[in-house]
Amino acid sequence: MSKKNDWKTREGVVYSTNDEYNYTHSNQDEMKTLPAAQQNLRVLLDKSGRAGKQVTLITGFIGISEDLEKLTKLLKVKCGVGGSCKEGDILIQGDVRDKVVGILGKEGYKARKL
Repeated sequence: MSKKNDWKTREGVVYSTNDEYNYTHSNQDEMKTLPAAQQNLRVLLDKSGRAGKQVTLITGFIGISEDLEKLTKLLKVKCGVGGSCKEGDILIQGDVRDKVVGILGKEGYKARKL
């Protein structure tokens, strides 16, 4: 992030009169990624707020965003569809729940279809 837009990510600090004050960003919301065998993922079909389009929603991932993005990319490639990761959830376009559960099982994840 550029220095110019640095102020947008600051939480709780409005202004400081100290010339030597330096804001430190905290990454408390991200924790270490659990091993695949300890992850309890839930795979479900969702249509709400998507103009009637179906998406396969994978929730319950615990870890850092880089690992979530890697898993999202793996699922998108293996299913041959688009998707994204937002707020700790993975969205895969279409109803591919069975395929996703199979892929996650082969990768060592514990996944349940709801």
